[in-house]
Amino acid sequence: MKYSLIALALVCGAAQAQSSKEMTFFVTSAGSGKGADLGGVKGADARCQALAKAAGASAKTWRAYLSASPSTNARDRIGKGPWKNAKGEVVAKNVEDLHQNPNLNKQTAITEKGGTVNGRGDTPNMHDILTGSQPDGRAFPADKGDTTCGNWTKSGDGSAIVGHHDRQGLNDSAEAKSWNSSHPTKGCSQDALKGTGGNGYFYCFAAN
Repeated sequence: MKYSLIALALVCGAAQAQSSKEMTFFVTSAGSGKGADLGGVKGADARCQALAKAAGASAKTWRAYLSASPSTNARDRIGKGPWKNAKGEVVAKNVEDLHQNPNLNKQTAITEKGGTVNGRGDTPNMHDILTGSQPDGRAFPADKGDTTCGNWTKSGDGSAIVGHHDRQGLNDSAEAKSWNSSHPTKGCSQDALKGTGGNGYFYCFAAN
């Protein structure tokens, strides 16, 4: 029995390692700790790369799904797909699929470690995922005001658009169920993000 358990553990470990290597999408398991100040888009990319490396998936170019003013579109940063989570489940076949009919919900929008992220109904709720994007994955026009917390450099005043990774909200509207464009935050600090149901997390995609 002892050897059987060891063999089972080795098989499970090998399967997990293989899934990590195939992973091309995840929700960050931790934010910057400075609210929406991610060190800009490049800083967010670097965090995606570091988290992927720690999970055994560093042999890819990782990009944060973030838009920035005036013309950086999240959808243009993440490659062509398809994208798989840490369990090997396909979350989207391509960019169009991702923005029209993605397989994203609380069970599939998981972290690089394979863990689920608290959603609506959990304590605390952390389903607000930073994106700064319109539903089609593009940046908002400049006349819409601050939708990216100063292009991801602010941790005080300002606002950012978030999506709901669990596809749940206060009602059944398209916005409430949107994974990438639900509502603005009340500020850019860590406390402000937590106040609207977030924790400074964002999406990471392998661009190659």
